Amino acid sequence: MDNSVEESLPSAPLYLIPSRIAETEPLEVLPLSIKKVVDSIDHYIVENEKTSREFIRKVYPPKSQPSMHFEIYNQYTERTEIPQLLKPCLEGYPVGLISDAGIPAVADPGADLVLEAHRMGIRVIPLIGPSSIILALMASGLNGNSFTFNGFLAAESAPRKKKIQALEKKAIKGETQIMIESPLRNHKLLDDILAVCDDATLLCIASSITAPQENIATRTIGEWRAEKPNLDKLPSIFLLGQQL
Repeated sequence: MDNSVEESLPSAPLYLIPSRIAETEPLEVLPLSIKKVVDSIDHYIVENEKTSREFIRKVYPPKSQPSMHFEIYNQYTERTEIPQLLKPCLEGYPVGLISDAGIPAVADPGADLVLEAHRMGIRVIPLIGPSSIILALMASGLNGNSFTFNGFLAAESAPRKKKIQALEKKAIKGETQIMIESPLRNHKLLDDILAVCDDATLLCIASSITAPQENIATRTIGEWRAEKPNLDKLPSIFLLGQQL
């Protein structure tokens, strides 16, 4: 064998590390196995370095903070920058992708980076953690076998109402429709849902999931109209559906 030819190192994996979705202690909602993963990783791709350092400190306090390297990845990251973010994996160092809240790449940045990891031959390992979308569906009583996550709807009321009406038609046929909105605009989405949907359609509102003030309730549109909740600044998931 020619010793002048360097053997390429096997690539290390990209771990998708979930974070808490409310102001709870991370290990109250994450498996203890995450401590071992965090201990083994020094290279992280994050939305916010300060938030991620605090999260890691809470998950595994003995972790050496100076040993960690952070790269920022958010909505402003150019697609051409992604391969460089994954370079440590090719050098044999595992990398952890952490979202500010919830699970990476689902209603959060990460999909482009994960796809590039697959293209580069890097193993992708998703870890177990809280997803407000799935937890809301679990607790809704609506169809969990057929559902669609629609993310954020239009910011303007007119196109948003039109979309809600289209989603309600699917919900009436048995396909649960899931929507989210920023906590500051929750009331606008709720107002439009109550304005255009039929009295008999079921609506689940799941707020502050995993937090001490968590509240999840499924009622008819007519019942919600009679007793409209105050969702101001509360992170919430909205699900339209029908009784199975």
